[in-house]
Amino acid sequence: MTLGLALQEYSGDDLQPPAEKTLLGKYELGKLLGYGAFAKVYHGRDIESKQSVAIKAINKQKIITGGLVAHVKREIAAMRRLRHPNIVRLHEVLANQKKIYFVLEFAEGGELFSKVAKCRFSEDLSRRYFQQLISAVGYCHSRGVYHRDLKLENLLLDEKWNLKVNDFGLSAVTNYQNQIQSDGLLHTMCGTPAYVAPEIFAKKGYDGAKVDIWSCGIILYVLSTGYLPFNDPNLMVMYRKIYKGEFRVPKWISRDLKRFLSRLLDTNPETRITIKEIINDPWFRVGYKDANLFSDHFEMKCGDDGCRNSSLKSLNAFDIISFSSGYNLSALFSDEDGGEMFLSTVAAEEIIEMVVHAAEEERLTVAARKKWWVKVDEGHSCNFTLTVEVKRLTVDIMVAEVRWRGGEAEPGPEIWEGRLRPRLSGLVYRPDGPVAGK
Repeated sequence: MTLGLALQEYSGDDLQPPAEKTLLGKYELGKLLGYGAFAKVYHGRDIESKQSVAIKAINKQKIITGGLVAHVKREIAAMRRLRHPNIVRLHEVLANQKKIYFVLEFAEGGELFSKVAKCRFSEDLSRRYFQQLISAVGYCHSRGVYHRDLKLENLLLDEKWNLKVNDFGLSAVTNYQNQIQSDGLLHTMCGTPAYVAPEIFAKKGYDGAKVDIWSCGIILYVLSTGYLPFNDPNLMVMYRKIYKGEFRVPKWISRDLKRFLSRLLDTNPETRITIKEIINDPWFRVGYKDANLFSDHFEMKCGDDGCRNSSLKSLNAFDIISFSSGYNLSALFSDEDGGEMFLSTVAAEEIIEMVVHAAEEERLTVAARKKWWVKVDEGHSCNFTLTVEVKRLTVDIMVAEVRWRGGEAEPGPEIWEGRLRPRLSGLVYRPDGPVAGK
């Protein structure tokens, strides 16, 4: 079970707004769009830009007691890698003491499933959505992300009825938490029964890219026919059909599409069609506009100074659940240079002001300064530099990220730990101790 449960839809009088009207002063919360065992999804609006967003509110305690911490971390790790026009975008992750909030791109058109459930699509329309799906999936694979739960319920539509891949709660991410074992394969059994590739049942390991392609084949079959290729009320009977690759193609399916489906739903992963072969297939290429799936073509670019703006940023807390009890900040920090973090209930501007004052008292030079960010160094030699950046964790709590580099006469850690940090001890908030500034 994951946070990516198929959300049940609300309608009519059940569409009630949450008790809280705004989220951290940044988003207005509107009607409830759907819910699962651990999460609720609301329509929201960015207060500053007026842009619609979807806000997924996750009960922090439930995911901890339910053993789903790794699922949340993995979903965020996957989505933060992805910027593609056919993938639902994760704008940011926010949190308070009880909930974690995913702020997501709002897909106004709803689920693709609800459209095809009314009537099967024409071959041309099926091809159009399949092309968008392969564009997104190929891009995911090029970024080391394997969805592993591709199905119609996880495909949304925007206001122009373009496809958006959603729900990466079951995804696998290269070089993350050792999901891919020494044999180069994945071993966790997961997915939705009717969409699962046969090699998953073998329990010998599987290639994440190949199981995604199988699921894409199931999706194309449903778009074109209006029903699943492998379906039976008895799960074991359905699994046997999948394992044997037993499915029928309706008479109205063209010869080229029938051939194409047989390559997608090949029970042998070694001979199953690849993304590259899909893109070069004659049936697929009709009306297809080439896109470079294997580059950073869709990525947002930032300058050397990072993606900063002039206002205080809320923390994109990609490991936010590590704050569940002891507020251990170590999981959020990884850098070749030195660094640490601390929590504070003092305003960002005041934190920066106190850092500046401490640096000046220690005869360090303030090289650059903003309301929520400051850089200090040794002045003439510049062998040592230290930056402090403040981000919002909750309405009342800030996180200050301290990073240092260099220091020949006196090592960086000693400058920070021995000279600067003692002067800032009054800023630090400890969950089990007194609140700074109060």
